[in-house]
Amino acid sequence: MNTGVKITAYAAALAATFGAAYGVGTGVGPVEEPKKAGHGEHAAAPAPSKSAAADGHAGHEEGAAANTPGTAAANTPGGLQVSEGGYTLAMETPVPTAGKSVLKFSVKDPAGKKVTAFTTEHGKELHFIVASRDLNTFRHLHPVKAADGTWSVAADLPAAGGYKAFADFKPAAPGAQGITLGVDLSVPGAYAPKPLPAVAPTATVDGYQVRLGGTLNPGKAGELRLTVTKAGKPVTDLEPYLGAYGHLVALRAGDLAYLHVHPNEGGPGPDVSFTATAPSAGTYRLFLDFQHEGKVRTAAFTVTAGTTGAGSATGGKTPAPAAGEATHDAGGHAHG
Repeated sequence: MNTGVKITAYAAALAATFGAAYGVGTGVGPVEEPKKAGHGEHAAAPAPSKSAAADGHAGHEEGAAANTPGTAAANTPGGLQVSEGGYTLAMETPVPTAGKSVLKFSVKDPAGKKVTAFTTEHGKELHFIVASRDLNTFRHLHPVKAADGTWSVAADLPAAGGYKAFADFKPAAPGAQGITLGVDLSVPGAYAPKPLPAVAPTATVDGYQVRLGGTLNPGKAGELRLTVTKAGKPVTDLEPYLGAYGHLVALRAGDLAYLHVHPNEGGPGPDVSFTATAPSAGTYRLFLDFQHEGKVRTAAFTVTAGTTGAGSATGGKTPAPAAGEATHDAGGHAHG
């Protein structure tokens, strides 16, 4: 039985979803309704750690004193600021083009110099994610760092519209905590926002079915259980990816507040368990990365938290999952 590690993110109220870019959701799914009576390397990677705290990632969600370089600001939602604790995410390609392009950026320290030393977490010095404002497109990329601290990565942004890029890292400085910075990107051209994919209990990607269960409650820890099957049979030989059997990113619809969690203790499937606290009531988009047979795939879900009937938003009926695909390429894996 899995032992949970509480990973908490703080955030403000939900804003309305806006922006757009073409991207088709792989699948969507709900979590169970909160009780009314109650108040993410490849196959060669090392074995997953037993907990987020043990593997050094817990600092991303717990926060620390503000205004101290290398620490997360208390009560500040992840990814909502371009600068925090003296560190700034600086995009050198702030206006990417639709389609394939190369994104370049750096992290600057309080003196305005590019940071070159980072702490390796989950096999990477820095995790870089790009999502469309309508949360239909998701890219988890693996940039390469030059000697001067400039990062670069190939990205495929499918269409014009609004995007947000997130850099999740921990500076190699005494007392530093994990930081998640976010910056807006705009791909020029005509666009229209896509609706958020509907709530549904399962996602389908490359012949795999992933079912989401559990609870997501604002201000209260709950377990999310994701079960992976293929052709109706449980997948019991998931492979380590970034030091764990699953990698989960949650983005809040509207402002794209960022919650990055890793699994509770457990085996290589079919269940991957997470303990998470919703920072507020509202709608979230969950992106689960899992690796099997040497390939990383992404299953996506739309969930609600803190709303009466959240777990039965489809009225007991399961809508067909939205069409979509998840791929893995030289720049990382992608959903969209």
